[in-house]
Amino acid sequence: MPKLTDPVSFRCGLVSKNRVALAALTNQQSEEDGTLSRDEESWLLRRAAGGFGIVTTCASHVSASGKGFDGQLGIYADGQLPRLTELASGIRERGALGLVQLYHGGVRSPSRLTGTQPLSASSFQEAREGFEVPRAATLQEISGIIEDFVGAGVRAKRAGFAGVELHGAHGYLLSQFLSREMNTRTDEWGGPIESRARILREITRRLRAAVGEGFAIGVRLSPEDYGFARGLDLDETVAVAAMLAEDGVDFVHLSLWDFRSRSKKRPEEHALPLFRAAVPRSVPLVAAGKIWTSEDAEEVLALGADVVALGRAAILNPDWPIEHTREGWQPRRGPLTPAEYAELAVSPRFATYLKRFPNMVAQD
Repeated sequence: MPKLTDPVSFRCGLVSKNRVALAALTNQQSEEDGTLSRDEESWLLRRAAGGFGIVTTCASHVSASGKGFDGQLGIYADGQLPRLTELASGIRERGALGLVQLYHGGVRSPSRLTGTQPLSASSFQEAREGFEVPRAATLQEISGIIEDFVGAGVRAKRAGFAGVELHGAHGYLLSQFLSREMNTRTDEWGGPIESRARILREITRRLRAAVGEGFAIGVRLSPEDYGFARGLDLDETVAVAAMLAEDGVDFVHLSLWDFRSRSKKRPEEHALPLFRAAVPRSVPLVAAGKIWTSEDAEEVLALGADVVALGRAAILNPDWPIEHTREGWQPRRGPLTPAEYAELAVSPRFATYLKRFPNMVAQD
């Protein structure tokens, strides 16, 4: 079994110096026009300096109509490139691979942010407060969404990032197309999983053709239903991962939410070995889900992952990849005050966002 400190190679030719990644984390600290803020740059560069082999931006919307959060990073316009270029350079100078997570919210892009009714694979209802019924994307709009993702990936390469991660998890647009409940289309974009995965595969293939080799393309997937992700079948998601590997993705990132949990469909099994068996060894598996300690991370590697992605542990421990090698070290856990977070390059805006999560923010 590899060690956390071992390098990991991607078939595009890139090498991460270790097997610890910063997961893409919503933080609401970019400017309202999607421009990277100094606060967000500081947050990411601090983790790159802390030894993370891979540093991933928050979900970055590929079109103005795909925005899902206040203060969300954008990569849909050339005017956003100068600041992104500065970020990419800073991550690279600190020895990490910088990735941009590419995203479209679909039904989770509220009209108050976009000025238009959300779209999705199909129209559907959800019994939750504030839900806006989406309209089904037209064929022309689907073509445009594909081009938006490809264009955003090309911008990421122009900015100097090492690669991108397509957000196909958590019930956002690409996940909505994969869903049997949210995608009830009867054309070539719906029906069997091969058709529901078509948009994700088209983006992957066209993006590879546009950026060439030497640039990483990965995909994040939700293996099964959790939270906003619904209508997902474990075996279908495993099949999607295998399809994407055939299409040339450089890694598959599994959002497990809790790495200790077994699969819902087959409670006697863990999802990671199923994906490892379906995806060639040349395609690293990244796994995230309540990984705090080095022992947690090593257990995830033993289950079949090649890279562990840290979320809350990285917020509270910017030097985790360095510190975990010290005998007896245990990661810091919350809650922290906003003042304490400021010392970790977590801005007041980010700290305010973190208040919605238990045991993260204490009274200052």
